[in-house]
Amino acid sequence: MSDSTGGTYTLLLELARDVTVEVGALGPVALDAGWYAYTGSAFGPGGFSRVDRHYELATGERDTRHWHVDYLLGHPAVSLRGDVRSVDADVECAVARRLDAVVPGFGCSDCDCESHLASAADRRALETQVQAAHDSVE
Repeated sequence: MSDSTGGTYTLLLELARDVTVEVGALGPVALDAGWYAYTGSAFGPGGFSRVDRHYELATGERDTRHWHVDYLLGHPAVSLRGDVRSVDADVECAVARRLDAVVPGFGCSDCDCESHLASAADRRALETQVQAAHDSVE
């Protein structure tokens, strides 16, 4: 799945049970079981290989945590179920602002967004909301 092209991505995550995750400097974050979306950007020499790295972390093939989402992906109750990408589009914050934020400060320490982690009632609702957000800003 490696791709040197960059852009904006949103990871689709399923949380099997309620958890509290220690998220680096953000501290403990309590999350209810359900569906979540994390929006990030993948620019630079590796491009979307950053997304591949997230999949590797979620499956236990990697341990190093760099970003807030890495702490969540490394939790055994979390499954990475897919992603939505906007190729060559720097629309990370625009997408994140169109989604329902759930954890203030999550994934947005370098911008003024409320959060880059959102939630929805179920997978279909989440995918629809994420795809619409990407489509509306491309």
